[in-house]
Amino acid sequence: MLKCTACGRAYSLRKPYQRCECGEPLELELFKSVPRIGKRVWERFSGFFPFELNPELSLGEGDTALIKAKRLSKELGVKLYLKNETTNPTWSFKDRGTYLGIHRALQLGFKKIGTVSTGNMAASVAAYGAYSGLETYILVSSTIAEEKLKALEVYGAKVIKVRGDYGELYYRSLEIGRRKGIYFINSDDPFRIEGYKSISFEIAEEVTPDYVLVPTSSGGLFRGIVKGFLELKESGLIEKLPTFVAVQAEGCSPICKAFIEGEKKIEPFENPHTIAHAIENPYPPSGNAVLRLLKELNGLCITVSDEEILDAQMSLGSEGVFVQPASATGIAALRKLFERKIEENAKVVSVLTGSGLKTLSHVKAGEIMECSLEKLEECMR
Repeated sequence: MLKCTACGRAYSLRKPYQRCECGEPLELELFKSVPRIGKRVWERFSGFFPFELNPELSLGEGDTALIKAKRLSKELGVKLYLKNETTNPTWSFKDRGTYLGIHRALQLGFKKIGTVSTGNMAASVAAYGAYSGLETYILVSSTIAEEKLKALEVYGAKVIKVRGDYGELYYRSLEIGRRKGIYFINSDDPFRIEGYKSISFEIAEEVTPDYVLVPTSSGGLFRGIVKGFLELKESGLIEKLPTFVAVQAEGCSPICKAFIEGEKKIEPFENPHTIAHAIENPYPPSGNAVLRLLKELNGLCITVSDEEILDAQMSLGSEGVFVQPASATGIAALRKLFERKIEENAKVVSVLTGSGLKTLSHVKAGEIMECSLEKLEECMR
């Protein structure tokens, strides 16, 4: 059964409901189960998912590394772990949600799928749509960067640039999808959330975190990670919840703005501008749901500047990980937490959401030496 995250209204699983009539996102009930023996997270935690998962629909998503950050742990006086989602098939966490979303579309008998995205989710849905043999529509903003469009061409999806309000495009896609028989696996689809909670299961297998830092845009990832930990606690597998930290860029922070100002609902963020384009959503569809979770669970919402983001991106490079700017926001936020006297040796997990290879246009080339073959040894002093 699906329930509204705001008013609690129930909806049948037999129909493609995604949002409540009150306008807020739907979510599946909390699952209680125990881990099983299995090679993949989908097998080990199969009892926590709403249906049996078909490995033939998988491209190998999940089971990503939890890296101990040596230099940053020492710098900040914490035990920092990096959940490296850049190693998923299309280089971002979105693949976990798309995997579950594909199951849902097929379960309901859809032959066509789609999504609204200008980056990670577009590539993910296009890839999984191609693999599953589904006709796929990708709706993007008219201002999308050329390098992102090139990453979509290989999958054969129908890509449509849409002029107009990008925030409104999300809701319009759902309306059109109902009329055209297209299942839109958008940012906070209930089953996409189910895929994201697998991140929490993997983290809990290795460490019991005190803090979990989540780059936050639409709010779907944050909701999924929280739901995963709630299910672990309800099942008696962990004793307490970590402190959940939603992280947004200062240049586009509608959730943090409402949280800091004590508002019950978010408002559209005016004139958004940040280098962290992957989390640049001025009116996130799960914004109010995230706001409620932050208040109910005593979470935190922290904003970081573009300068702080780029500095954090370079710091992650020293740990051997190349991420897109949005992924580095967690480390930038951790530095602010450190200034607030976060407890010494706290166990912190920062979710690295996407690869830096997706945003090469923002990366500046460092100093490069040139040397003749004859003088190579001298150049290496």
